[in-house]
Amino acid sequence: MTIRVLLADDQTLVREAFAMLVESAPDMEVVGQAATGRQAVELARTEPADLVVMDIRMPDLDGIEATRRIAADDDLAGVKVLVLTTYDTDENIVDALRAGASGFLVKDTRPAELLDAIRTVAAGEALLSPGPTARLIERFLRSPSAPVAAGPECLSDREREVLTLVARGLNNTEIAESLGLSPLTAKTHVSRTMGKLGVRDRAQLVIVAYESGLVAPGRA
Repeated sequence: MTIRVLLADDQTLVREAFAMLVESAPDMEVVGQAATGRQAVELARTEPADLVVMDIRMPDLDGIEATRRIAADDDLAGVKVLVLTTYDTDENIVDALRAGASGFLVKDTRPAELLDAIRTVAAGEALLSPGPTARLIERFLRSPSAPVAAGPECLSDREREVLTLVARGLNNTEIAESLGLSPLTAKTHVSRTMGKLGVRDRAQLVIVAYESGLVAPGRA
């Protein structure tokens, strides 16, 4: 299956470079380019995109609000958002995750890593850039935020274990190995957990785990 990618960045050279990179992958195609957040939302509604690569700082409408509008649109339920950040200046990355982004990367990511990230997020997995940026998320998740639709108290003991492992960055195979389950059973638990909590993907599960206190910042 070809992954249909929409690119949103206010810098033309950066956007064109991303477009050339995406088009070089045999399993991807660029279906549109946006220079503002408002254009990104409009294109997401008119072009058959699977994923939006979203810059945060753009004129007219920033990437966080654009992400929020895409995530809130029922007609765009299948569209994932991968946010890019410059790390030192874009500390509102957590707001992007809360708005509905499925993951993020820093802009100095190697080309091959960006392509892998697109594949990962398009497949429904959460992707959080490692190292300092992950610690940035932990620090900002200590701050108060709006309550989630449902908390871990609605989960079974097994589902709480699964949620904790998702928050620690484990994929389905690693969760299965950790809990002595089959990969299919682990995947089923993850899906049921998302359903009970009313979230759209694994990135949102991470947010729930931190904000509910199930996983403490610095100990994930």
